[in-house]
Amino acid sequence: MTVTVPEVLLKGVSKRFQGTGTEVLQDVSLRIEQGEFVSIIGPSGCGKSTLLKMVAGLSSCSGGEIAVNGMTPANAREMVSFVFQEATLLPWRTVESNVALALELENRTPLQIKRTVAKLLELVGLEKVSKSYPRQLSGGMKMRVSIARALATRPRLLLMDEPFAALDEMTRDRMNEELLRVRTEQNWTVMFVTHSVAEAVFLSSRVIVLAPHPGRIAQDIVVDLPYPRTEATRESDAYDELVNLTSRLLREAHRV
Repeated sequence: MTVTVPEVLLKGVSKRFQGTGTEVLQDVSLRIEQGEFVSIIGPSGCGKSTLLKMVAGLSSCSGGEIAVNGMTPANAREMVSFVFQEATLLPWRTVESNVALALELENRTPLQIKRTVAKLLELVGLEKVSKSYPRQLSGGMKMRVSIARALATRPRLLLMDEPFAALDEMTRDRMNEELLRVRTEQNWTVMFVTHSVAEAVFLSSRVIVLAPHPGRIAQDIVVDLPYPRTEATRESDAYDELVNLTSRLLREAHRV
């Protein structure tokens, strides 16, 4: 019998900040399989971003265990990429040189970098602005550069912390569809933090609802909507029902 190793496994994870002693997360256990798109929602302060940072190895847990593809987060860093809420592009670098940064740090040859960057910019639809600087781009374009940069090292796991929060609703919807389109090309596993229930349902195969004070899993909701997801998905009764259900469970978790 073949035993599959989960892409992400959390066992009884807790986080207590030193100094204040505040417990942010308590007894969080979660299993995410390869290829899943899992969104994490919950009220402010429930530990969503902290959880993501611990999976990335950017912060340590106070208790419990975290494994990424069977390894500690520190040992799995080469297979993980992180996309933050802000695009954090280097203003003195062009679009293509921002995307190339991770490849340069890996000591790839100039030809390898050129070919990889060209493919990534085509993938996210930015090949026509490759020579532009961040100040010349819209918010949505900056975020696409950030995503392309995160994909440069071909990660197995993509961690995204409210990447579209600053965008207007129409641009956000378009970026959601764009993200899913790019994902079909590379099939990474995603952990996605958002405050938007509608966004979480549209993107995800599962939605994890965290209850606050301290953060803990209140609900694990399966989103049984077919991919690819389009504008027609948002107009469907099944989508509306899942958004309403998730919103209700989120409100209940907030009252716990």
